[in-house]
Amino acid sequence: MNEPAVHAPLDLQIRANTPGAVTAGRSFLDGRSVVLVRADHPERRGALTVEDGTTIAAAAELALTKRLPLVLLIASSGADAGEGVGALDGWGRAARLIARCSGDIPILAGVTGPAVSGTALLIGLADIVVMADDAYAFVNGPNPVREMTGITVSIDELGGSDIHARSTGVATAVVPTDEVLNTLSTILSFLPNHVDEPAPRISTNDVRDVLRVLVDDDYFFELRTSWAPNIVTGFATVAGRPVGIVANQPLAMAGTLDIPASQKGARFVAMCDAFNLPLITLVDTPGFYPGKDLEWRGMIRHGAQLAFAYARATVPRICVVLRKSYGGAYIVMDSKTIGNDVYFAWPTAELAVMGANQAAQILRRGADQEEVDKFVFEYEETYLNPYVAAERGYVDAVINPAETRSELVNTLMLLETKREPLPRRRHDNSPL
Repeated sequence: MNEPAVHAPLDLQIRANTPGAVTAGRSFLDGRSVVLVRADHPERRGALTVEDGTTIAAAAELALTKRLPLVLLIASSGADAGEGVGALDGWGRAARLIARCSGDIPILAGVTGPAVSGTALLIGLADIVVMADDAYAFVNGPNPVREMTGITVSIDELGGSDIHARSTGVATAVVPTDEVLNTLSTILSFLPNHVDEPAPRISTNDVRDVLRVLVDDDYFFELRTSWAPNIVTGFATVAGRPVGIVANQPLAMAGTLDIPASQKGARFVAMCDAFNLPLITLVDTPGFYPGKDLEWRGMIRHGAQLAFAYARATVPRICVVLRKSYGGAYIVMDSKTIGNDVYFAWPTAELAVMGANQAAQILRRGADQEEVDKFVFEYEETYLNPYVAAERGYVDAVINPAETRSELVNTLMLLETKREPLPRRRHDNSPL
C-alpha cells in the first residue's frame, strides 16, 4: 500500500476571487485526482458566509460533472450569524448538491475542529467521516441543551470524537489531526472515482500471516471500529481486488445482531454496492439479541435495513459461515434466499432455525432431563451441520478452512463479469 499524501494543495482553484473562507478545487491524494473543499479557516472559528456555501455547492457540482471523489476538510462553527438567512440559503444549496453526489461519486469528510449546526448535517451526508481526536460535532451545542433541558454537558460529552466513534456511528475513524488527510487517502485507495468505474486494482504481495489468510498482505482497514463492535466492517484486497468485508464478532455480545450492528452493516453494504466493491460476509452469529428495549426501539425496522441492503445489492456477494448461523440472522447475513451469489460453509458450521437447547425448550417442554439430553444430542447430530443445508441448495459448497482464501480468489474471478439490470424506478423505499 503506498503512503498517502500528507498535504494536498489545490492544483486548480474554483471561485478563487470571490470573498469567503472556503477554498475549493482540484487536488491530488496519493496520486488520485479529487475535488477538495477546505472549510477550515481559523478566523472567526470558521464561520461560513453565503459565498462559502456557494463555493461548496460549486465544488460538489464540479465533482459530479467531472466524476471525481469529493473530499471535504471541515473545521467550522456553522453559518455566519452576521449574514442572517442568506448564510442558511448557501448551506441549503451546498447540501442539495452534495446529496446529488451520493451514490454516484465517493463523498469523504475530514473533521479537524468543530462541525456545528449546518456543518454537522453536511458531514452526515458523507459516505466516510474521519474525525480528529480533538474534533467535535453536534447540531445544538451545550448552551441550547442547558437552556432547553436544564442539563449541563461539556462539548466532548455532547459531541466529541469518542462519542461519534462509540455511540452515534457518525465517525468512520478517529485519528490524530495530522493523520486525517492520510486516512482519507488510504480509504479512497479502495474506492473508484465514480459508480461506473471498477475499484482500482492494488499491487500486493502474497499473504504473510496464516491467521489472516483471507486477505492480502495482512492488511484490513476497519471502519467504525468502536461503534457496534459485535459486527466488523472494513476494506481489504483479495488477489489485488478491493473488497468490502462484513463479519460477526463473537467476542462482543456473542456476535448477536442488535440495532447499531444492523445499521452499521446496512450502511456499509449499501456503500460497497454503490461503488462496485464485491462483498465478502463472514458469519458467526446465534441470532438477533433479545430484549424488550430493542423491540420497542424498532428492532424489526432496523433488522430489515440489513436485509434490505443485501437484497438490493448487485455487486458480487460471497458468504462464508464460519461457525453459527441461526434464525433470522441467517437470513439477513447474505443468505442464498436473499440473493447471495456463492454461499460457503466450513465443515463445523451450524445452520439452523435455533440451537439445540432452544429447540428442546420448545419441542420437549415438560420432558424429563434424560429425554431432553437425548433430544439435544440427536438434534445436534442431525441438524447442526452444513450438509443438510447443502443438500437442499442453501449452501453451494462445504469447504476446508485452509482452502478458504483460494476459494474466495477463484470465486471473485468467476464473478468479475457479473451484471444485473438496474430497476426502472426513481428510487426504492428502504426502511429507516
